[in-house]
Amino acid sequence: MALERIHYRYPLILLLVTVVWGMTFPVLKVATAVLSGVEITTLRFCIAAFCLLPFVRGIGTAAWRDGFWLGALALFSMAAQAYGLQFIASNRSAFLTSLNVLMVPLLGLLLGGRPGWLIVVAAALACLGIGMMSYDGEADLWADAATLVAALAYAVYTMGMSARARRHKAVHLATAQVWCMATMGLGWMLFASGPTRVLSLCAVIPLEVLLGLLFLGALASAATFFLQALAQTHVSAEQAAIIYAMEPVFAALFAWIYLAEIMTPMAQAGALVVVFAVVLSQRPRAVKADGSDEPPNAYPPPK
Repeated sequence: MALERIHYRYPLILLLVTVVWGMTFPVLKVATAVLSGVEITTLRFCIAAFCLLPFVRGIGTAAWRDGFWLGALALFSMAAQAYGLQFIASNRSAFLTSLNVLMVPLLGLLLGGRPGWLIVVAAALACLGIGMMSYDGEADLWADAATLVAALAYAVYTMGMSARARRHKAVHLATAQVWCMATMGLGWMLFASGPTRVLSLCAVIPLEVLLGLLFLGALASAATFFLQALAQTHVSAEQAAIIYAMEPVFAALFAWIYLAEIMTPMAQAGALVVVFAVVLSQRPRAVKADGSDEPPNAYPPPK
């Protein structure tokens, strides 16, 4: 019984992470009215870096190295997602972003696996679902493309996290990622927005957006990065991906509650098809015969 409680603890932690992520979509949507995607992403991770400041001491070189490349992937993914949210509805962004859980096994196949019929069917269903979602007239070519690129970057991040999380303490890996993201984001923001714009940000950010940034930094970044690093030590990339498929469900719920966003019947049907596709693609595979406790299907990160 104790072993079962331990087994379910980590999936439940990742489910909690998806709830928090679902809440970020309406918060990001409000923030994009004032700030660019790069500005939102940078400011949230500067706040997150401050929250994790007490844990910087004692981080080893290897953790900084892994934190750097994982942080670069996550930073790019979130900035691209925030850009897309400037032009498309938050629930549409959430469902397009959810395709990262379909991309995880597909990328794994590129690393040497053989495609099964379930993967082929799931990929076709996902494309059908996206087409149905785009039929409602709210599509934006560049915003949709940016969101899909964000999903791809986060798929690589998910695989990398499952492969590297066991090598470090969860709090050290999370802190290294957040600090690397804050540093890279500051340089990116200075280049993209210019020094004059950056110096004037404090004057243009309203209280509602500031509170949203505090939520994004403290809970949706610092806390969730730590929980991911902790849970994905025990959960494989594919297992994590199927849990992350719940993110768009929570996102649509919170977008309905806070932004009164309503998807058309065609878009709703398409969203259901996408969710079904990502769940279908994540059917568990056989556990390794040697009894190893390494999470199954934990594909190695790209070099």
